[in-house]
Amino acid sequence: MAQEMTEKDLLKMEVEQLRKEVKTERVMISKSAQEMKNYVESLATEDPLIKGVPEDKNPFKEKGGCSVS
Repeated sequence: MAQEMTEKDLLKMEVEQLRKEVKTERVMISKSAQEMKNYVESLATEDPLIKGVPEDKNPFKEKGGCSVS
């Protein structure tokens, strides 16, 4: 598709993209990192990878053992 477009069309697309990007709100990494840390910590108590899954609610719990005689 880009091969069919003229250089002028490609430059118009680039300008449109840059106009969209310039409107994007920028946030300092120190602020966004703190917000992300707070978010993760607030959900840590509900995270099954951290606190584990109760045996009665574990769908992957082995139903029975295997014995070889």
